[in-house]
Amino acid sequence: MPAPIEFSVTASDGDARNGRLVTGHGEIATPAFMPVGTRAAVKAMAPDELWDMGYRLVLANAYHLALRPGAELVRDLGGVASFMGFRGAVLTDSGGFQAMSLAKINSIDDDGIRFRSHLDGSLLMLTPESAVEIQQQLGSDIMMALDECTPYPAEHGRALKSLDLTARWAERCHAARTSTTQALFGIVQGGVYPDLRKRSADQITAIPFDGYAVGGLSVGEPKPAMLEMAALSVSMLPRDKPRYLMGVGTPADLLAAIAMGFDMFDCVLPTRNARNGSAFTSAGPISIKQAAHARDRRPLDPACDCRPCRDHSRAYLRHLFMSGEILAARALTEHNLHFYANLMKGAQAAIASRNFSSYAKDVSAGWPVNESA
Repeated sequence: MPAPIEFSVTASDGDARNGRLVTGHGEIATPAFMPVGTRAAVKAMAPDELWDMGYRLVLANAYHLALRPGAELVRDLGGVASFMGFRGAVLTDSGGFQAMSLAKINSIDDDGIRFRSHLDGSLLMLTPESAVEIQQQLGSDIMMALDECTPYPAEHGRALKSLDLTARWAERCHAARTSTTQALFGIVQGGVYPDLRKRSADQITAIPFDGYAVGGLSVGEPKPAMLEMAALSVSMLPRDKPRYLMGVGTPADLLAAIAMGFDMFDCVLPTRNARNGSAFTSAGPISIKQAAHARDRRPLDPACDCRPCRDHSRAYLRHLFMSGEILAARALTEHNLHFYANLMKGAQAAIASRNFSSYAKDVSAGWPVNESA
C-alpha cells in the first residue's frame, strides 16, 4: 500500500536541509512556511494569491471548521482544499492548541477535551478518535494527532502529566486513522524541561507516524528556552521523516530553526502583524502607523518586488491604515507573506549551494535583536 506522503532530503548544509514532500495535492519544497488559514481562509488573501507567491501548503484548524461550517459539509463539498479553492495541500491542526488558548471554555481529562463553543455555547467533545475522524472528513493532506499543548509556565509535574496524556492520545489517534491517503503527524511536548522533551520524543517516535512535530513552544517562554528546547527536540526526531516546528515564528526564529534541521513551520505573525500595521522588511519591522511615514514616498521595502512595494508608497499605506481601509490589511498581509515566501526560497537556495550560514547572517544583518516588534 503506498504511503500517504513521500518525503526525501534533497540537499543538506550542516543540519539544515532541503526536502521534497509529496502529497495528494502536489509537491512542497522544504523548508516550507505555512500561512495560517484557521477557518479555511488566510485572512485578507485569496487562495490564488497564495499560490502565485509560491505557497503550496497552508494550515487550517479542525476545531474551528468542525464548529462552522461542519466537517461533514466540507467533506460533501470535496474536502478542505477544494472547499477553499486552493490548488495546493492543506495541513489541519487537531484542536489541541485551542485546549490552551480557549482554556476558559473547556475541560480536559483522559477521554479528551470538552469545549463550550465560542460561537453558541454548545458542547463539543473532542477525543483522539473524533479529532482524527473530523480531519478525515475535512480531507486534509496532513492531519495532526490530538495533543495537550503544555502552557507556560508549568511546573515539572504538570508538564509531565501533560506529555503523558499527549502520548496516550497519540496512540489512540494512530489506531483510529483509517484513511490511506492522508498523513498523520505526532507531536512532541514537554515544556521547557530537557528530560521531559526527551521522554516525549521517545514516546511519540515509538509510534510510526508519517511525520513528527514539536509543539508547546513560543507560548510565552523566554526566547533562549524556546530555541534550546527546539534544538533538543529536533535532534531526537527521525531524519527520514518531515519535522515540523509548530507556531514559530519570527524571521530570525525560522532561520535558527532551519539551521537545527526543521522542515515545516506555521505562525500567525505575518498576517496578524499586518492587520496591526506592522511589516517585515529586509531592514527589520516597521510600523506603518508612525507619523514619520506620513509623507514618505518610499516603498515598504526597497529590496522587495511584491505588488504593494511596486505600487504603493509608505505614505499611501499609512493613509489607508489610519483611515481603516480594508486595502491596508490586504497590502500589508500580501507584503509580509511575500517576505516569508522569499525567506524560504532563499534558504532553500542557500542550502543547495551549501552556504546557509552565510545566507542567514547576511539576511539578518540589518535586523534589530527583536525583529518582531
